[in-house]
Amino acid sequence: MPTLDMPDRPDLDSFRRQARSLQRDIRAGDAGAVARLAHHHPGGVPDDLSGLPLAAAQLVVAREYGFASWPRLRRYLATVAEHGWVTGLGAVSAADPADEFCRLACLTYGREDGPARWAEARRLIAEHPELTTEHIWAAAAAARPDDVDRLLAARPRRAAERGGPFRWRPLFYLVYSRLDPAVPAERVLAVAQRLLAAGADANEGYLFDALAPPFTLLTGVFGLGELGLRRQPRHPHWQALGRLLLDAGADPNDAQTLYNRMFTPDDTHLELLFAYGLGAGDGGPWQARIPGLDTPARMLRTQLRWAVEHHQPDRVRLLVEHGVDFRSPFEGRGPAWAAGDGRTPVELAQLTGDTEIAGYLIAEGATPPGPDPVRELIAAAFRADRAALDRIRADHPGAVAQARHTRAGLMVWAATQAPIETVTLLAELGFDVNAYGRGDAPVEEPWETALHHSAGNGNLALTRLLLDLGADPNLCDQRFGATPLGWARHLHQMATAALLEPVTANPASDH
Repeated sequence: MPTLDMPDRPDLDSFRRQARSLQRDIRAGDAGAVARLAHHHPGGVPDDLSGLPLAAAQLVVAREYGFASWPRLRRYLATVAEHGWVTGLGAVSAADPADEFCRLACLTYGREDGPARWAEARRLIAEHPELTTEHIWAAAAAARPDDVDRLLAARPRRAAERGGPFRWRPLFYLVYSRLDPAVPAERVLAVAQRLLAAGADANEGYLFDALAPPFTLLTGVFGLGELGLRRQPRHPHWQALGRLLLDAGADPNDAQTLYNRMFTPDDTHLELLFAYGLGAGDGGPWQARIPGLDTPARMLRTQLRWAVEHHQPDRVRLLVEHGVDFRSPFEGRGPAWAAGDGRTPVELAQLTGDTEIAGYLIAEGATPPGPDPVRELIAAAFRADRAALDRIRADHPGAVAQARHTRAGLMVWAATQAPIETVTLLAELGFDVNAYGRGDAPVEEPWETALHHSAGNGNLALTRLLLDLGADPNLCDQRFGATPLGWARHLHQMATAALLEPVTANPASDH
């Protein structure tokens, strides 16, 4: 796993400087630099540091950024130079009116996404309908086939030219546009067909903020993401447009699409992608450009883990029916929210108290887990099964202390995924109501408290309960520096905000 974050605008020279600086520091015996060498270099620390070769320092730097070797880092940086894009551009007004229209009309996967931007784009194009006549990127974003036809007839290579505020190609503006939810399908499909016929690449994509996996055309078509359906909706004609791109050769193994759509239980995107070979093949052109991307099989295993942990039984069934491995433990490298911690899917289902998914997996051939008092205790709490809890505590007196030690942030996960009674039970078992954890995945990462999530989700009953149990309303989360009141206000949860205002130390400044 990487220990350093990729900068917004990475370039090879900056990494070369880092490697040379590290080499000098190691040769000088700097303790921190030597520790980095010991941690990341397979050969360890040599007896004589004075002659450390530059290649050794380059390998350390590459591994700190999550790459197996310096050549792989160099190859990735070349891909970023060709396909990189900075999401911050979405917040920067463009001087050219046609560029500004494109900026406002399209999803950028930044914090600015939302209906207000698209309404402003509609106002702009209504006032200046001529913006699309000489600007193929605006013509694509507005889905105007006549303008696209005329511009391509004059210069067919425009289909593959980058331009507009983001330096995207025209087809990208079309599929990321959210200008008009009532745009006729025939206009959208006509523009897509014209551009593809003129040479547009159905697998076009960009590395947003230099990060893999790429946001592809399919990613834009299927939409959604961390900001939800309202602010990052799917394209109005996502099924027809997605099918058109897949017919044109778009690879269905689209990791960013799978991530963006996993937060809701709707499986229609998976059904379409499975019809075109999701889970098979070699990963397509992006796997060739970035060899470290997950394989199709690994992508789907990650989806399975999320579905099991987030009580999505229909998705679990769909994945199992399409051959996804549901028997093996999750091992090896994985994203922080889907760690390779050695647990099997059925163990995870039992751990979250989901007897439906656990029973289905066992019926399909998964091996029932052996006894584990800690797992059984947590599962009983998530089922709000007091009788089972009492039995486990009587038979295994040390299980509670071990559970508190290994799952210190469990209260946060419970606040987002379990019935309210589970929070009460965990508090009775001695779990810290003010512990930091993650609410999106059952992993130990100190992000925020349970009260942050109950406030941000507008759960008035849970917020009251947490306050009664001793939750501190003045604790700030570790990512944004906001209190629970700040979360409630930011997410427009006025009921929980009103409850927290009188008990927050400085409510006026917490926005």
